[in-house]
Amino acid sequence: MGKQRSPRSPRPPHVVSGNMNVKSSYGMNSCQIRCSESSPGGDHITGRRSLEGEYLSSKAGIYHGSKNDSIQCSVASKGMYYGRRQMFFLSHVRSIALVVAFIGALFLLDSLMFSIIHSMNLQISSPQRDSVGLQDDHNAYAKQEQTQVEMYSNLLNLASADLTKKGLEPEFSTLWEEPYKEQASAWKPCADKKGPTHQGTYPVNNGFLLVSANGGINQQRVAVCNAVAVASLLNATLVIPKFLFSNVWNDPSQFGDIYQEEHFINTLKDEVNIIKELPSHLQSLHIEEIGSLITDADIMKEAKPADFIRIILPTLQKNGVVHFLGFGNRLGFDPLPFNLQRLRCKCNFHALKFVPKIQQAASLLVGRIRKTDIGRSLLDNQLLGNFTADTALRGQDTSRDPSKYLALHLRFEIDMVAYSLCAFGGGEDEAKELEAYRKVHFPIVVERLKNTKSVSPAELRKLGKCPLTPEEAGLVLSGLGFKRSTYIFLAGSGIYGGSSRMHALTRLYPNLVTKENLLTPSELAPFRNFSSQLAALDFIACATSDVFAMTDSGSQLSSLVSGYRVYYGNGQAPTIRPNKKRLAAVLKENGTISWNRFQERVTKMIQEDQRVNVRGFGRSVYRQPRCHECMCKLH
Repeated sequence: MGKQRSPRSPRPPHVVSGNMNVKSSYGMNSCQIRCSESSPGGDHITGRRSLEGEYLSSKAGIYHGSKNDSIQCSVASKGMYYGRRQMFFLSHVRSIALVVAFIGALFLLDSLMFSIIHSMNLQISSPQRDSVGLQDDHNAYAKQEQTQVEMYSNLLNLASADLTKKGLEPEFSTLWEEPYKEQASAWKPCADKKGPTHQGTYPVNNGFLLVSANGGINQQRVAVCNAVAVASLLNATLVIPKFLFSNVWNDPSQFGDIYQEEHFINTLKDEVNIIKELPSHLQSLHIEEIGSLITDADIMKEAKPADFIRIILPTLQKNGVVHFLGFGNRLGFDPLPFNLQRLRCKCNFHALKFVPKIQQAASLLVGRIRKTDIGRSLLDNQLLGNFTADTALRGQDTSRDPSKYLALHLRFEIDMVAYSLCAFGGGEDEAKELEAYRKVHFPIVVERLKNTKSVSPAELRKLGKCPLTPEEAGLVLSGLGFKRSTYIFLAGSGIYGGSSRMHALTRLYPNLVTKENLLTPSELAPFRNFSSQLAALDFIACATSDVFAMTDSGSQLSSLVSGYRVYYGNGQAPTIRPNKKRLAAVLKENGTISWNRFQERVTKMIQEDQRVNVRGFGRSVYRQPRCHECMCKLH
């Protein structure tokens, strides 16, 4: 027998924690089994410590190969009570472990689902510079994780309670319909009706018109349509417009990267002569030196046709070419000859077709929102072209009705928020942050504020001058009666305040998705770093939605989308456009108004805006095409 181990020696390596069986080489197996079988259950840890104590107190060296098994059993039996407790625990430990594992799995699953939803919300609220091409420093503001901001806690709680209460109730079908659909469907698209050829004022071609359009995709679209009208007015040959590279939008895309050039030329050939490049003998001209460069200083914004004839035509006839640099809203809407107004509508609604690459990606996007085949309406056919019949999803029942979805354009980026001079419940930190942004990006505004009496943020909100927050958008939708389960496609770029601002909206409507959620990285890859092309996907998803909701009627995207839905919607494409002034008056009663009263006032506000009206004088034909120049009324 070897030397007896000191009581302070560490546990020998052959004693296995939690099992306590020892190897047969030490002559203990039979005794250990017999003792274990007759021992009562007990606490595992207590039993283990007791047996360890017996080991440490043993003078006979029972773990050192004693030849007398009876002595070993005698010594081991002193811990029988604790051994029985231990074995009882061991007999139940698997059951306990399974229960614990099951509970843990539930927590893990819950955590995983929360993470997925939260990541979706973060993608929505995190800056999507690709979507609309805002500067990187815009994104820095959207990325900031701040304390959740709620401006209308009482109404938010009422809305959340109402959505929970009505979760299992049937939804009003009228939410997905235009309230005046009979009157709206009486207006039909007809801007493409053939008119007399060569409608320009002059019988001979006066030269070539070059246009460099600035801004994002929607501003550029308006510029192209205005350029077509001006070319017809001046009887000039239009060279397909170029798109200026902007440090704000940071997108090198040109006309042919977004729109189908051949379709554009052929659709308008009876009214305007359009070519792809300036003739070679004119390409060497220094446009500025010969005085043919036209800037904002030369012709005012929303100029009348007479201004173009008086200022531009002489230069065009003299030099044979004119270049409009930064051409945008140069041509006013009224007064304008019937044929020029109709030509602008024909360009916007018929000549500008997105390239197949954009149509195909958009068909995947909309198909995944609807979860079924999407070729079902005139809007789909116009925007998705030949890809409307190829979008049935694998594993989906294409015979069932498509899933309805609402598209929401949130115009709450840092530039919009800072420029508004409004307050949004973020306190002093928010005020300092927006002031710092204005100093860098809007120095003219800052200088103007020094010399004029500023209007208070509260007064600006009262006047309806403040962009709607995601929280306010959510309250409008819940006030109208849209259920919590409503599927919402979110268009727009990085939301100012990030998830802290989006929390109120996602609390009411968790089923928010963006194109980044619905398209795979490889499907989005061809559009990366091309903000205008990504914005085209937003345009299509918004225009083909069952309901389109906007937060800023002055936004170019919202205006063009709503006009497109009027033109091709056939009275089945409702648009939600809150009146910010009226809404501010309702929201001001946050602490006292009842939920029923809030719903009544919001519903009335929206439905009054949805009345079918003819375009008013000076109003945009792109946004309000219900006029005889663009549409035909059947009765």
